[in-house]
Order: sequence, then structure tokens, then C-alpha cells
Amino acid sequence: MNNDITLQMEDLPNELRLLLAFLSADHEADLAFDYQELLQQADWDRFIALARHHRVFPSVKRRLHELGSVDIPTFVAQLFHRDYYRNTLQMLALSGEMEQLSKAFSDNGIRTLFLKGPVIAADLYGDVSLRTSCDLDMLIPMGQLNGAEALLVSLGYVKDEYIVSVLNDWKWRHHHTTFRHPDKGIKVELHWRLNPAPSKEPGFNELWSRRRKSSLINRPIYYLGREDLFMFLVSHGARHGWSRLRWLLDIKQLVNQKLDWPALIRLLRKHQYSHIGGQALLLAARLLRLPLQDEMKPLLSGRKAHWLAEDAMFYVHRMVNLHTPPLAEEISRYHKRYLFSLMTVRQKIQFIASFLFPYHEDSETLPLPKPLHFLYFPLRPFLWAWRKTGISKFGRL
Repeated sequence: MNNDITLQMEDLPNELRLLLAFLSADHEADLAFDYQELLQQADWDRFIALARHHRVFPSVKRRLHELGSVDIPTFVAQLFHRDYYRNTLQMLALSGEMEQLSKAFSDNGIRTLFLKGPVIAADLYGDVSLRTSCDLDMLIPMGQLNGAEALLVSLGYVKDEYIVSVLNDWKWRHHHTTFRHPDKGIKVELHWRLNPAPSKEPGFNELWSRRRKSSLINRPIYYLGREDLFMFLVSHGARHGWSRLRWLLDIKQLVNQKLDWPALIRLLRKHQYSHIGGQALLLAARLLRLPLQDEMKPLLSGRKAHWLAEDAMFYVHRMVNLHTPPLAEEISRYHKRYLFSLMTVRQKIQFIASFLFPYHEDSETLPLPKPLHFLYFPLRPFLWAWRKTGISKFGRL
């Protein structure tokens, strides 16, 4: 297929172009023809900041070691080596904790699928040290959520009570809750869904039926099947605007494995992710020189995939950290529009309709006894308008 994907890359800074060259090259001969010029003009402090922001410094360190002859300042190589060493310790700690959690959950009859972290580092890169992770993501059946939360608390984890809800809207407005271990310094995200609403996705039992067993450690640790992992990774990366190149590098590594493309295309179509799968492939092709294959055509033929790939370049051109509020007003406005553009027509209707469902802010504006919470449905428009007046709440009834 034609790999010449048109995306706005002309004004990318030299340091980012150099980073992309290193991530794209498997051999020194694969480096972009102008990389020597980029090396000479590089602002190395900015290059380091970009590699850290995009969480790709382990891959850069390995690639620099493989290329050998690349002329890079000693202090830069030493810094990447130090970051790589620290990340290795972090990933080993996460691997050990993952093993303990897997055993504890299994002993308590709770089925668990690990979504990211050490299992996909080993699967995609062949070495846990070559991918960064700051937490463990676990997917469990919704019906076992209470037991899973109690188990984590018994293991010394503390729940981050950031989710507030009325009428159980947390079950679909959110998709995970967070626990932190104060002594180990490890964070666990406990998922009951892969993505927040209005996404469409397979149920746990279906994902479990296609699970794979990790060979990372001796005891059984399960994670997503290859096609399910592709769907999860592209939906997660798209939702975050592909603001970290690590997520695109994951896609490239996964595509280089043996995917069942007909099965994957059926899966993405069924759950309305075809355009997002196409977006990921187009970005990986243009930025990381992923070869496009004929089997991918059904995901690349629609205009929406191309539009979304172009939209994501907004994040590539900037070091956007969506997890560190407050966001700049320009970025916040753009991201809201971008998230809406990811949705299908049906999802957009569901998303707009969700604003009619009561929010926790409504219960703060007008506290009602629990038996009367159903009244928040007809009252919601009035409570929303009341808050817009700047007056926070009514008196308690």
C-alpha cells in the first residue's frame, strides 16, 4: 500500500523529528537522510524533555546503543542510561506486585485481566525494561467490584475517593477507580470497563474467553487477546489524543506481531472503533514508518480516520499532559471538541442525552432525601440554570 500519508509535519521542531527518527529506525541505514543535520542542531535539553514526556526514553536508549556510531553527547547517553535503570527497577517492582495481586485475586475467586504494565511490556517489547508504566491496570467483572475493592484495602491499599455519584451514574460515566499503597508507592487502577461511556465494548466474559497467559512469571497471569489488546490500546490512545508517542510505539510493536486482521476488523466494526483503528495506523505509518498492508485497507478507506489522524497532530506538535490540570484554555477547548469528534453519530446522541441524567452537583445544589432522588430527573434543567446564576445551593429540604 501507499505509505505516503499526508499529515502536517513540516513545522515539527528539530528535536521531535530527531526523536521520531530514532524511534522509527531499526538499523542505522533506516535513519532519516537529514538526521546528521538534526544531530548538529539539536537542543539536547529539549530532546531529553521530549523523550521523557513521551515516555519513550527506554526505546531511545536501546536504539542509541544499537546504532552505536551515532554521535551523541556523553551526558545525554548517561542520562538516558540512568532513566533506563530507574525504569527497570520500577518495572521489576510492578512485576512483583502484579504477581502478588494475581495470586490474591485468584485465591479469592476473582477473575482478573491485566490491561497494561509489565505484561504488555514483555509481550510487545520482549523485555519489561523497554516500556514505562507508573501503575497496574486490572479489569474485573462488575459483579465482583465490591469484593475486589475490599481485597485491595485488606492488602494495604487506600482508595482514592474522587468519584462522587448520584443514582449510580458512576457505573457508566467512569470506568475505573484508583487505589494507592502508601508504603509501596504503587498505584492500581481497578477497571470494570475498558473505557468510559458512551463507548461500546465486549463484556468481561467475552474478553476472558480470548485471554492470553503471560509467560513473564511462573504463576498464571492473564491479559487481553491480541485483537482485544489492539482495540483497547487504540481506544485509550485516541481518547488521550495520542499525546504520548509511547502509545503509538505500542501499536507499531503490536502490528508487527501476527494479528488476525479479518477478526480484528470484525471486532472493531462491531464495537464502532474502525475509524479509531484507522487513525492509529495512519499516525504510526507517518510518524514511526509503520508499513501499511493490504489487510488494513478496510480501516483506512474512510475519511474519518484521516481527519482524526490530522486532528491528533495538534497534540504531537505540543507537549500536552492531559493528566496535569489545569489545562491551558486553548488545549481544554480543543480536547473537548476532539473527544466529541471521536464519537459515532449514535454515541454523540447518547453523550448529549447523558446530560439529562442527574449529576452529583444536583444533589449538592438541592439536597433531597434518598427516596426522592428520582426528582432530580425533572429538576435537572432548573438546577443547572440555578448554578449558572452563581448561587451554589438551595436550603436542605
